[in-house]
Amino acid sequence: MTAAPTAVLDWLTAQEGAMVKLLEEVVNLDSGSYDKEGVDRVGERFERFFTEHGIPVVRRPRETFGDAFLATIAGSGGGNRPIVLMGHRDTVFPKGEAGRRPFSVKGNRAYGPGVADMKAGLVMNAFVAAAFHKHGGAPAPLTVLITSDEEIGSPACRPIIEETARGARCVFNAEPGRPTGNVVTGRKGGVFMECTVTGKASHSGGNFQAGISAINEVAHKIVKLKDVTDLERGTTLNVGLVSGGQSVNTVAPWAKIGIDLRYVEPPHRAEAMAKIEAIVAEATVEGTSAVLEIKGEFLPLVQDEASKEILGLYQEAMSSLGHKVEGEFSGGCADSGFTSAVGCPTVCSTGPVGGLAHSPDEYLELDSILPRAKGVAMAIAALR
Repeated sequence: MTAAPTAVLDWLTAQEGAMVKLLEEVVNLDSGSYDKEGVDRVGERFERFFTEHGIPVVRRPRETFGDAFLATIAGSGGGNRPIVLMGHRDTVFPKGEAGRRPFSVKGNRAYGPGVADMKAGLVMNAFVAAAFHKHGGAPAPLTVLITSDEEIGSPACRPIIEETARGARCVFNAEPGRPTGNVVTGRKGGVFMECTVTGKASHSGGNFQAGISAINEVAHKIVKLKDVTDLERGTTLNVGLVSGGQSVNTVAPWAKIGIDLRYVEPPHRAEAMAKIEAIVAEATVEGTSAVLEIKGEFLPLVQDEASKEILGLYQEAMSSLGHKVEGEFSGGCADSGFTSAVGCPTVCSTGPVGGLAHSPDEYLELDSILPRAKGVAMAIAALR
């Protein structure tokens, strides 16, 4: 394995404190997926980082959600297919969460909204790119892609992700390393849907029989949808949101449910969707109608031989640093599924190690930032 230039690794070592400082800055900025202003403020902080280090950066405006940012570092070797360092800066937390729960450190762990998922990974990617830029470039060009809407299925950034990954040498997606220290080599696909049922309103006391209850119909559908789950295959269906009705004394004219489908292999998606669509189309309560709408979707991350090769380089690098890393399967979805689906070798969860994402207890292992940064740098140096 070709070692990363000593100057690159030494510079990263000297920047450990600066990495934590930048992490504190961006964690203390609200960036919920629907908060375009906040998400863009985080993006602008990274844009400033790249500019300060003399790295060209392009901003790709998005109308509804946060903009995308792409920084590029020229290659020093013969390779012309770029190596992509990818990550998202949006979080699941509401506006004001950063003020209520700012960045803090207790022992070896840092806390705060998005500290692991995945602002630490973005910081790591930025410093790895800056290290190569400062010390002569990587064997191939580097592209740092910072997206804005992963937590809601990347409706705005998916085309940019796929465009960037097509023809790339590989992708390192800096989702948080698993609590075990492992990376992720396989993920489920996910389809996020909304089923809206329409009935007919009437007074529940004075004209009950004239009403058609959308809520009753939704209840029947929920029971039927339960049978789409097939745990042996890894297919799960969760109805996570229920709403409906006009008032307690009105037969409900509408009702709505949010559906989360997860699957392992692409054929399983088609089978599950056929069942869901049949349940939505069939009315148990006569006179109701229903519409199913896909609100967001992730593709599964599937490990192929080329991805195994990239993983091997990363494992060798981490082993030389004293860290044994294996690949894990995750039921969670990520943008790495999109890069895998366009044929780009992908390793996910190369970011610093953390856990309890999407909760007030989310944490980051501070002593994992430097070795994970060095591991990615060494894997990049080994690519030809």
